[in-house]
Amino acid sequence: MKKLITLFLCALCGLSQAAPVKLIFDTDMGNDVDDMMALAMIHNLQKRGACELLAVTITKDHPQAAAFVDAVNTLYGYPDTPIGVVRDGAAKEAGKFNLLADEKSEDGSLRYPHDLKSGADAPESVGLIKDILAKQPDGSVVIAQVGFFTNLSRLLDSPGGKELIAKKVKYLSIMAGAFQTVQWDTRHLEYNVKLDVPAAQKLAKEWPTPVVWSGYEIGVAAAFPHVVIEEDLNYIPHHPLKEAYYLYNPPPHDRPTWDPTAVLYAVLPERGYFDLSPPGNVTVENDSATLFRKSKDGKGRHRFLVMSPEQAARVREAIVQLSVEPPPAAKK
Repeated sequence: MKKLITLFLCALCGLSQAAPVKLIFDTDMGNDVDDMMALAMIHNLQKRGACELLAVTITKDHPQAAAFVDAVNTLYGYPDTPIGVVRDGAAKEAGKFNLLADEKSEDGSLRYPHDLKSGADAPESVGLIKDILAKQPDGSVVIAQVGFFTNLSRLLDSPGGKELIAKKVKYLSIMAGAFQTVQWDTRHLEYNVKLDVPAAQKLAKEWPTPVVWSGYEIGVAAAFPHVVIEEDLNYIPHHPLKEAYYLYNPPPHDRPTWDPTAVLYAVLPERGYFDLSPPGNVTVENDSATLFRKSKDGKGRHRFLVMSPEQAARVREAIVQLSVEPPPAAKK
């Protein structure tokens, strides 16, 4: 009997130890502090064994974006995470907080150590994504896109890109668009779509795997409490999330968790944080509006996140806890 019980418990353990989600994070780091929240979440989920960050690719075309990403990766204990950058991208201005990559301590050393000093020294994103996808098992990679559509649209256009996506990518989780009323506006034009409409239109039409959209309204409904930024990140003298929050838009204000919601679904889709719309298809119109139509046969490739007030409370708390968990350097 004891042997049977032991075998049963071992089987349960095996069921609970799901394989880490193989994740590519595509971000416009620097355009909003929620990208920083999302990257901190990913590293803390990675530390728990929930995901494996294969690469960070960037759609903000400014050299400090990659340097800041490398600084965050290094702080959280993943300094060798591959980083790819966009060339001739839609947003070229400096971000409000990416300059933290160049900040110095009193002794002249970098406040946040890292060795990638500029995006000019990083590979181009499309080639990096293709190299990584080619090495992964079929149907094993999840992509979380929380910036512009430029990199993934160009991936579709690249030789063999669409076929590689269809073979290697399990699903795409993106923060973009709006699918419910936003402040009485039924056609809210969301920023990530507006910045590169042709790329968004191409992806919506041609991406060959399932796509789950986290609309503007989702992040607004689970806004990040500013008191957490003010009080819960003081376990180290300088924390990039706190400094980025203050540089982007100082408290007191609760910042919408747009990008973290797409990451939360990408890594933990079965935890009940969100419900999903029925299957359908999203069309991106010329003014950047996102129009969802439910498919009659139930075979549409696209769905969007739906969140009740009770789920919003859970989502907010999950994002807070995963964002503020101390990096390894803070625990020494």
